[in-house]
Amino acid sequence: MDIIIALNKPKDITSQDAVTQVKKILKAKKAGHTGTLDPMATGLLLVCINRATRLASYFSSLDKEYRAVMKLGETTDTQDAYGKVLAKTDSIAIDNNEIEKALQTFRGRILQQPPMFSALKHEGTPLYKLARKGIEVERTPREVNIIDIELLMVNLPFVTFRTVCSKGTYIRTLCDDLGKKLGIGAHLFELERTAIGGVRIEESLTLEDLRKINTDQPAGKGIYTMDRSLAWMPELRVDASMLKAVIHGNPLKINDTLALSSEHKNAEGIRIKSHDGVLLAIGRFSSEKNLIKMDAVFVQEGC
Repeated sequence: MDIIIALNKPKDITSQDAVTQVKKILKAKKAGHTGTLDPMATGLLLVCINRATRLASYFSSLDKEYRAVMKLGETTDTQDAYGKVLAKTDSIAIDNNEIEKALQTFRGRILQQPPMFSALKHEGTPLYKLARKGIEVERTPREVNIIDIELLMVNLPFVTFRTVCSKGTYIRTLCDDLGKKLGIGAHLFELERTAIGGVRIEESLTLEDLRKINTDQPAGKGIYTMDRSLAWMPELRVDASMLKAVIHGNPLKINDTLALSSEHKNAEGIRIKSHDGVLLAIGRFSSEKNLIKMDAVFVQEGC
């Protein structure tokens, strides 16, 4: 069973706790996720099972979509509702147009300073452990991309918005920065991840759903084979003469027999498949050497 589960993570458990529960339900040997959700957050968590754990890095680099509820007038030390209130504004005199304008100033590539309450490390120690001791260290701002941001609803002091953003974006920090922009402070009150790449929350399963399905025949809503989960990658079918090289992890040289399109050359990964459609490996084109290097091989000789 080498599959990927689109899980709708419940609130108040860690991503690793969710993975552990999925692993137990499926009686899997290995399991891992493709990108952490904070305990307070709900929504889409992709859980990779057995050999599919080798695909996690391909999903972690995909854009994410979130539905966030921001509370205006309060800042917290964690930048979310679980933190200690640092400052509070009793009067919030602000209209929808001001909020909309502030949101749109964050569209595009911006610099974002990672929060102290995060898993990033400083000299080998996670920042959140330092933060719990009251220690704050300098963090280098990182470039992230706010691909889209849209105001959904205003019910002061709460503001609901949708955003599509790149890997590494902290929605907590986005809310904190929005509060500063508006001059009244803010923190993240609720968060739901609604999409990872082309996988949407509507396709996901709850833990309870997973307990009820027949895992001996994994198919349908919320359960993906390795090949199907990577459908956004271009595929390349190889003939029998190339099989041995692929299953031994050797590179494939590009020549008259094996021609590549610009899509293959520019892709983050290429699904290498047999002539009859069996997923053999994930490769990546090297323009420097004009060949495809094997990143991960799934089929061994004799299989």
